[in-house]
Amino acid sequence: MPIKVQRDLPAKAILEEENIFIMDEDRAMSQDIRPLEILILNLMPLKEETETQLMRALSNTPLQVDCTFLMLSTHVSKNTSASHLNKFYVTFDEIKKKKFDGMIITGAPVENLEYEEVNYWPELSMMMEWSKTHVTSTIHICWGAQAGLYYHYGIPKYPMKKKLSGIYNHRVLDRKVPLVRSLNDFFLAPHSRYTEVRKADILKHPELAILAESDEAGVFLVMSRDGRQVFVQGHPEYDRMTLNNEYHRDLNKGLNPEVPYNYYVDNDPFSAPPLTWRNTSNTLYTNWLNYYVYQVTPYLLDAEE
Repeated sequence: MPIKVQRDLPAKAILEEENIFIMDEDRAMSQDIRPLEILILNLMPLKEETETQLMRALSNTPLQVDCTFLMLSTHVSKNTSASHLNKFYVTFDEIKKKKFDGMIITGAPVENLEYEEVNYWPELSMMMEWSKTHVTSTIHICWGAQAGLYYHYGIPKYPMKKKLSGIYNHRVLDRKVPLVRSLNDFFLAPHSRYTEVRKADILKHPELAILAESDEAGVFLVMSRDGRQVFVQGHPEYDRMTLNNEYHRDLNKGLNPEVPYNYYVDNDPFSAPPLTWRNTSNTLYTNWLNYYVYQVTPYLLDAEE
């Protein structure tokens, strides 16, 4: 949240130069406050686990956040009970006439398929198109980020020689952009994927900005310059044990996975991994909610523009 200061306080200019969020008295007096309406399209197979992760990431803000979970109509989940979905999720037909402050589109375990081979690609495409007129800002995660970059900008994904799994170091490229405000110059974040989007393809689109990248893991954070679309090619929302569970699942399937990079102490896959990215996750989601949702969304959300 911002610091409220007098308009002519000398410290105001210094703090603004450091990308600290400052609000003068006039703006503070005119702000209307209401709960933020966030729509979450949960494409992950273990939906209850992802729900917990995302709710935790969204909770570190004084803002009240009301979450609506959205499910697909053209795909039946094999790992989440129908009773859970029917009780806690809505279909697109139920909410398509509403507007939302923010939307989250998660990853999905379909990376090795071409987008058009994914059985729910037409429905997902329709939702992404709808979001452009019904959502203030949308954040896409992992495969969701790749799918969003492909749908909105035609940017392709590429298969990697082996699965990228682990905790990787990233550097912030432009500290003046509010989305990365308060992040360290270098930060850790999880990745778990078989495909990638490449920097050279993104740079062909001047309407996009790459905000963080890794020498080992590639592009991490991309944003449209108007803040309406955010793409995170990683999983900052992951829990401490998520990569561990994925590794042992693949091990039990006989897939011979590599031990996740920079994850376990002494590379011991039977030890408890340290949690080294939670602050990054909290900061990223809080910045998104504050600067690209709360500060720009209309108070009367369903009012005609």
